[in-house]
Amino acid sequence: MDETDVVFGALANRTRRELLSLLLSGPSTVQQLASHFDMARPSVSEHLKVLRSAGLVAENKIGRERHYFLEPEPMNTVRDWLGPYEEFLRSKLSRLQGVLGDEG
Repeated sequence: MDETDVVFGALANRTRRELLSLLLSGPSTVQQLASHFDMARPSVSEHLKVLRSAGLVAENKIGRERHYFLEPEPMNTVRDWLGPYEEFLRSKLSRLQGVLGDEG
């Protein structure tokens, strides 16, 4: 499985996407993250493990707590994959604006 498959596989789950969104505001512990979900802390830990394996998050151990934070590099994989589709959509919107502008 290549890096793109691993990253997209991790992002395919809604809970993992929500965890990434929560980490946008800064590092958090498993306990802090788990408080946002209706699931046990070990389940949140399993999702974090998948995100770690994909390189999307990393952890720092501070005392007995693990603090999770975003790793931005794998998001470049997503951006690079989506790039051609973004160009395609921009082209379509530009043509649509041209057509609508001609009718006005």
